[in-house]
Amino acid sequence: MAQASGKSAGKSFFGKFGVHIAVLIFVVIWTIPTLGILVSSLRDKDQIIASGWWNSFSSSTQTEAGRLPGPEAQVEKDGRFVIEGNIFGDGPARTISAFGVRSATPTQFQAGQAADLGDGVTLQLNPDGTFVLSSPVAIEGRGQRVYYASSAPPRFTTENYETVLFSEGIGRSFINSLTVTVPATIIPIMIAAFAAYALAWMRFPGRALIIATIIGLLVVPLQMTLIPLLQLYNGVALFFGVPSKTYLGIWLAHTGFGLPFAIYLLRSYMAGLPKELMESARIDGASDFEIFLKIVLPLSFPVLASFAIFQFLWVWNDLLVAIVFLGSGSDQLVLTGKLNALLGSRGGDWEILTTSAFVTIIVPLIVFFSLQRYFVRGLLAGSVKGG
Repeated sequence: MAQASGKSAGKSFFGKFGVHIAVLIFVVIWTIPTLGILVSSLRDKDQIIASGWWNSFSSSTQTEAGRLPGPEAQVEKDGRFVIEGNIFGDGPARTISAFGVRSATPTQFQAGQAADLGDGVTLQLNPDGTFVLSSPVAIEGRGQRVYYASSAPPRFTTENYETVLFSEGIGRSFINSLTVTVPATIIPIMIAAFAAYALAWMRFPGRALIIATIIGLLVVPLQMTLIPLLQLYNGVALFFGVPSKTYLGIWLAHTGFGLPFAIYLLRSYMAGLPKELMESARIDGASDFEIFLKIVLPLSFPVLASFAIFQFLWVWNDLLVAIVFLGSGSDQLVLTGKLNALLGSRGGDWEILTTSAFVTIIVPLIVFFSLQRYFVRGLLAGSVKGG
């Protein structure tokens, strides 16, 4: 006893707090990128391109290009033709540090310096963006191209969220996602719960083969099954004369994709429940259905809640299966598809991308924190009291 006590008292710092330190490290690793996405979603789109999110609270510097007004804006002053104005126009004010008239040397001249452009033509671009282009003869052709390095104070805005949340069709796509996700989460849980109980506590021919098949299906890539599954579904729809792109089709598809993991997870949990509970219930005359409904199901709330979270997240964030089995029409497009359409063909709108990421996680977060109550309740329900 004294020896054991000495070992416990002499446990190292890492032995006592190692798990907590590891969890803290993983939390930080996951939190930093999430914080970066949040900050980027609130930044001005030009500043997102100019600097990383970690520089969002300091002035950002970038090289830009602009064109001065054309000959129609010139006036004659003291025998010279002059064009004056502000290169920023009605845009946000910035501070210019240097400028140039060639893309190869965009910072050739310091701001405020009168640059000689040849043939007596001069250009002065001041730090506040005001400029004076002066020429001894009438200015002709297009406006002068100017390159400049400017710095701007940090600017945060909610315009990105307004663009995403109030774009046309976003409400409909949100409803479409809910219509797909809720049944596609409930249906596999209901089927898998019955199947898991049967595979864990009932004895019948072929049981081991079914378990082996389910484990084998876990490693089959989803993409390999899309074409044969779609052909089968279209053939059935054609045989019965019903439309192929329906909510029923995508519910069945997500159910089929989610069942192997659901059955494997639930069976592993149910097989570990106390055998004495089942035997006592059978002695009292309870049927398998009653045992499942009154004993196994209440004790399985933790694993049911866990799978519900996994399945909801998978279906809610899905785009591929939704497009294949539901379509990409305006009345069928899910939220991920609509947000993807907002990015355009090149996907370079980082402000839309980061904002969309936070819009899509709102509902999963609500589901996650809501199911925490049932998770804890299931743990408490699984405790066995001695009488």
